[in-house]
Amino acid sequence: MITSVNNPRIKEINALHKKKQRDEKGLFLVEGKHMVEEAIKHNLAITIITTDQNYQADCELLYVSDAVMHKLATTKTPQPYMAVCKKLAYTYQKQQRSLLLDCIQDPGNLGTILRTALALGYDQVILSPDTVDLYNEKVLRATQGAIFRLPIIVEDLKTIIPQLKQDGVEVVGTALRNAKDIHDIKKKDYMAFVMGNEGNGMHDEIADLCDERLYIPINNMESLNVGIAAAIVMYTYREE
Repeated sequence: MITSVNNPRIKEINALHKKKQRDEKGLFLVEGKHMVEEAIKHNLAITIITTDQNYQADCELLYVSDAVMHKLATTKTPQPYMAVCKKLAYTYQKQQRSLLLDCIQDPGNLGTILRTALALGYDQVILSPDTVDLYNEKVLRATQGAIFRLPIIVEDLKTIIPQLKQDGVEVVGTALRNAKDIHDIKKKDYMAFVMGNEGNGMHDEIADLCDERLYIPINNMESLNVGIAAAIVMYTYREE
């Protein structure tokens, strides 16, 4: 059992809380038994860190003290399970339903959108490079494991949108102005939807690339939270 918070291996694992280290190593951390088991199920777990000395798994196991677990965890009351995981490795594919996220900044919003995309049967989610880091611990918690079951790609939308259009996919952006009512855009076999930044919406150059723009008619408020708006759009155009 590792009991020292200054153990070199523990320091190495703890460094994965920083995006720079995650990017360099191609690894990330998950916390909690559910997330650990999802990581194992999808063959992404490399090392399990646990205070449960009876826990068994078909990968490297590090048994640690409560003090070490507190050092590694990001929650005040840590669960007794963590895992070091390999990053996802997906590439763009033509799909019937894609969601594109342009500079989403709030970790909770991103996690919620990913969880909703999985629940509504979307085929892939494509994140712009300036969207909040997919492997941020708050994003991971909010996904509730959806990250392991949904193809997620980080790619420049200025490259991806022309590719989608070339592949015959209708690309629809969401906007408050110069847009059609959501009810006036017909469902097609292949569609991709772009959700913009919480405060500023889509970048102008991204909006200009879209085939259409839609808005959600609402009363008494100027706009909706992007997670709610994404859920409405995805539900409206989901494949049944």
